[in-house]
Amino acid sequence: MAEKKIRIGTRDSELALWQAHTVEKKLNDLGYKTEIIAVKSQGDIILDKPLYELGITGIFTKTLDIAMINGQVDIAVHSMKDVPTALPIGIVQAAVLERANTLDILVHKGNLDFLEGIGTIATGSLRRQAQWWHKYPNHTVVDLRGNVNTRMQKLQENDWSGAIFAAAGLERINLKPENYINLDWMIPAPAQGAMVVVAMGNDDFCRDAVAQLNDIETEVCTHIERQFLKTLEGGCTAPIGALARYNELEDTIHFNGVLFSIDGKQKIEVNKIVPIEEWKKLGYNSAQEIFENGGTQLMTTIKESLKK
Repeated sequence: MAEKKIRIGTRDSELALWQAHTVEKKLNDLGYKTEIIAVKSQGDIILDKPLYELGITGIFTKTLDIAMINGQVDIAVHSMKDVPTALPIGIVQAAVLERANTLDILVHKGNLDFLEGIGTIATGSLRRQAQWWHKYPNHTVVDLRGNVNTRMQKLQENDWSGAIFAAAGLERINLKPENYINLDWMIPAPAQGAMVVVAMGNDDFCRDAVAQLNDIETEVCTHIERQFLKTLEGGCTAPIGALARYNELEDTIHFNGVLFSIDGKQKIEVNKIVPIEEWKKLGYNSAQEIFENGGTQLMTTIKESLKK
């Protein structure tokens, strides 16, 4: 094995470091030398503004992109749902690791009576906010920012009824409490539960090393979800959910995609089951169906309201 050390770039939150160490161990097991380099991202530093005001695209990945382009790190590990659908010039997707839990969960204070009445739910995600309001139109939704540890602490410190988290993030760092319920009716963010490793396109050594970590099923399903997202939103942060699943017995892909209005009142959904051979355009075709069913007008409304 060549002596080159692979420098792994990551955010410095507990979850991001867990993800980086997971990749490091897999590379070490293959015989590669590695070093982890942690950096703070703008998304971690600016906690007093909602994500959509920060120009969400790449807010958690930009710092690492710059570090890679400047040659400070060789690869970067991300929660795939945080990665913009268009990568910066020169940076490529090198591997998608096998997916974890895709569900959103509601962490609560031990009493669920508010589900039948009035409650206050915390989330920094427009997608989660819209879906919550769609189901519970009388509830209040408040903004919640920060890494998972910070958000969990804020939940304890405030008198909110509960807060919404991705199950995968809490499970990875053993932070999932006893008081939670699975939101199996909520469509997750595209690529939720998946980790992606990016590298420089001209770095054959690192790309070859990382390619060995790729899980093809997760790669295909997340490609479909992100293609759906990219076709619909063109860079704005709309309330969009998407989940693709591979059915091994039937050799089919089941895709569920949804677009909501910000207040959750409007919902345009698509459900498809296609043979595996048709996966490459499934996300695009599903987005076109959303457009044809009123999505074009709804996206215009969403973009206008986010500008305000």
